[in-house]
Amino acid sequence: MDGLEAVLLLTVPRELAELISSTEAVPASGWVAGVSASFAAALVAKVAARSEGWSGAAGARAQAADLRDRLLALAAQDALAYETALGHLERRDPGLARALAAAADVPLSLAETSADVALLAAEASECADGASRADASAAAALAAGAARAAAKLVAVNLATTPGDERIAAAERAVETAENAARAALGAEI
Repeated sequence: MDGLEAVLLLTVPRELAELISSTEAVPASGWVAGVSASFAAALVAKVAARSEGWSGAAGARAQAADLRDRLLALAAQDALAYETALGHLERRDPGLARALAAAADVPLSLAETSADVALLAAEASECADGASRADASAAAALAAGAARAAAKLVAVNLATTPGDERIAAAERAVETAENAARAALGAEI
């Protein structure tokens, strides 16, 4: 690692943390969940890239990169949807319920995509080379946490419409992600 990389490893996370901890409403938990899951996917891509003995590594790396990019896009969409819903709330707009229902779709996609990352990470924890398996296990745990956070947002956004199928779908995604994380964390390193 050169000096510039070392500076970036310190500076960029600090700037992100400052942005998140600001008094602004956005970015908030949906964005953080999406970015966290994208980092988990990036970690799986790294594991695959460093696993010469894994015959499926190239496919896993491509899939992880696709999931990473999808999660980053979803994180941005979530920030916009949340900001829109907050605008409706502040104006006491009659369209608030519709805005909240629409805002539930993005965290549902975040939860489901995070579950996909956890599943891929679990596979990597079994197939990757040596020490990379620990990174894959960590990625599965991170993705499961992101899925849980996103599912909470689905439930909050749909609090006035109990029984909405999206709440159950988000919980299924969480169950899938958590099962994958348990398997990954239990894999032999």
